[in-house]
Amino acid sequence: MHRTVSVVAPLGFRLQAQPLVQSRPLSSVQDVLRRTPLYDFHLAHGGKMVAFAGWSLPVQYRDSHVDSHLHTRRHCSLFDVSHMLQTKIFGCDRVKLLESVVVGDIAELRPNQGTLSLFTNEAGGILDDLIVTNTSEGHLYVVSNAGCRDKDLALMQDKVKEFQNRGLDVGLEVVENALLALQGPTATQVLQAGVTDDMKKLPFMTSAVMEVFGVSGCRVTRCGYTGEDGVEISVPATGAVHLATTLLKNPEVKLAGLAARDSLRLEAGLCLYGNDIDEHTTPVEGSLSWTLGKRRRIAMDFPGAKIIVPQLKGEVQRRRVGLICEGAPVRAHSPILNTEGTVIGTVTSGCPSPSLKKNVAMGYVPFKYSRPGTQLLVEVRRKQQMTVVSKMPFVPTNYYTLK
Repeated sequence: MHRTVSVVAPLGFRLQAQPLVQSRPLSSVQDVLRRTPLYDFHLAHGGKMVAFAGWSLPVQYRDSHVDSHLHTRRHCSLFDVSHMLQTKIFGCDRVKLLESVVVGDIAELRPNQGTLSLFTNEAGGILDDLIVTNTSEGHLYVVSNAGCRDKDLALMQDKVKEFQNRGLDVGLEVVENALLALQGPTATQVLQAGVTDDMKKLPFMTSAVMEVFGVSGCRVTRCGYTGEDGVEISVPATGAVHLATTLLKNPEVKLAGLAARDSLRLEAGLCLYGNDIDEHTTPVEGSLSWTLGKRRRIAMDFPGAKIIVPQLKGEVQRRRVGLICEGAPVRAHSPILNTEGTVIGTVTSGCPSPSLKKNVAMGYVPFKYSRPGTQLLVEVRRKQQMTVVSKMPFVPTNYYTLK
């Protein structure tokens, strides 16, 4: 999921760990940027701060971007994702309300189970991607993108007013907690030392409220944006620095910033909102048909259903695909060509993969070119180079499921 601005996709990064970020120097925008509760913590630990979706966030720390990326794959890393919008939807009609704006089957979620879903418009376009959890505390917990904060809030608030005017029982609350993501194969081993809950009983896309290293009222969700096992911890803002400091005392844990987060999600084949999906992309074109609940497909009762559901049964004009590329690193907006040299599509994200030591990318091509193994060309710096359509994820995911 997660961002209207890409860290590596538009401009890319070099394997010499030179992070290039679509941002302005902090000196010119310092006064208008929002800060997370960990801002001073980042500075104290050598965080290189950049302007990102209206926030001041670390792109990397003292370690290189590539070292941070590989540490996450082999051990675990701590990311500050407090810029994400966290909301609660409550009331007896909360499920009905959310299902009026998303494509997923929220009613089928078990207590404390979550799912990735999509806000869509009547044209079938994706307004944002979000994670919805049906909490056992009687509300829906929603995490969506910082770059879409204003439009997501307006969408939900308008729908709440509409439902309330119809006499339905709904409400909306913005959660002002910090949000920390601990990601990597040893993440839950590290976390287990600070919680009494058995992390082996918390599988992927489930959550629980617990005390974490002495900070009470934390919601721990087994999910992330890296393809690795891990958790996202919604923590009261006053406890964020204590929790981050305590986690960092474990030698398994290192801090990681936006650059590593972006290359990790690309290796995992995960979409970046605003690059890989947007208001002009349908879930089917974006290879996200699995987010459409079966009941919702039959009822056709979500925004854009008249456009989206027929696409499930026929060929769409274009589809998001993975690409493994030869030669120079491929950047967003690079043209994709067929082997005859005709432009057929565009790269939406691309970077050198630190794990594979190959160049990986994703982009959109006509349906007939979307089969894995299809040979194509990409244009980089006015030179054409070979690429092949690849299955995603590029690096196998390691989500924890109960055996």
